[in-house]
Amino acid sequence: MAVHEHPHRTSGFHLPAFRRNGSASDGAVTAAATTATSARAYAFASLRLLTGFVFLWAFLDKTFGLGYATPSGKGWIDGGSPTKGFLSSVAAGPMESTFHDWAGAGWANWLFMLGLLGIGVALVAGVALRFAAVGGTLMMAFMWLAEWPPARHLSDGSPSMSSNPFVDYHLIYAVVLIALAAVAAGDTLGLGKVWARLPLIRDSRWLR
Repeated sequence: MAVHEHPHRTSGFHLPAFRRNGSASDGAVTAAATTATSARAYAFASLRLLTGFVFLWAFLDKTFGLGYATPSGKGWIDGGSPTKGFLSSVAAGPMESTFHDWAGAGWANWLFMLGLLGIGVALVAGVALRFAAVGGTLMMAFMWLAEWPPARHLSDGSPSMSSNPFVDYHLIYAVVLIALAAVAAGDTLGLGKVWARLPLIRDSRWLR
């Protein structure tokens, strides 16, 4: 007796068919990419919070004289000057005499302290990171000029003890501030998304 194969019948054994889209391997790749993105977001958020604490702590210590960089009783609130000690000790660079003239000036104290407070609060909260990046970069540029790493000797002839002729921690902080603003680091562990939804910020993206 002849056996006729049904035209639509298949054998009982076949290899599994994998769809080009939505395969198990694609799902694994997507999950890995999501995990990597989340890890980067939290890494930048952690960097943002730590950097913000650096600025905010400097403001608090110089304001109240917490006994670390600023001795107790020498804080800004006690009549001390947040800029006099640092700027009057500048001993190298093309702006040495200018910084000496600025040391202890009221306007210099206010600009410096408001800058520390504003940048610190912005970073910790995760808002206005572009403003923080611009303001912080300007502050770090002036502090780099005050330190003047290219100098081998100070104005009195003593060794400057500079460890690098160009790169110092002020430049590192400036780059960090720019990077945090570029990647919208305030969206994770911060108020960045809430800030971005405000009408004024939504209409003017450069304010973010």
